[in-house]
Amino acid sequence: MTEFERELVNAFNNFFDEEEINGIAHRKKQHRFSSQLCDVLVDSEHEMFYLAIENKSVKESSTNKLYFSQHFSESDNGHQVDRISDFLDKSGRKGILAVEIKRGRGRPRQAYAVPWQIVKERFENGEPGLHLDEIREHPEILRSSESYSVAEIAMDMDI
Repeated sequence: MTEFERELVNAFNNFFDEEEINGIAHRKKQHRFSSQLCDVLVDSEHEMFYLAIENKSVKESSTNKLYFSQHFSESDNGHQVDRISDFLDKSGRKGILAVEIKRGRGRPRQAYAVPWQIVKERFENGEPGLHLDEIREHPEILRSSESYSVAEIAMDMDI
């Protein structure tokens, strides 16, 4: 589990505890030779919190775009965007692409929640990826000190 995945799981679980909402965020155990569909799953009796989240981290100094060819995987089962889209369709979950932008030494990381539907549409339209400026137009997952908080965006999970 990456640090960003762990922080996002903790952010959702802390939010559920603080707001006394029945829900849990978790990471499926990954086996060495099997792929997982999404990084973080969120389960709840509340439909708005029935989520599948794919996490990506990029260094702002290395790229200005999250590329479908570079940042997403491809396997015998197809491209990662198609595999996740299929999982979302079959499971009834809402999909989110959580993008963490690492901005370099002395500058805090930023993370954003992009609705999966946008990712899917761009991929299907043959676009190479999502520009970081475009990603920044979506709801920010706020960070204080060393942890993320989903409290600001959680009640507006129509993303």
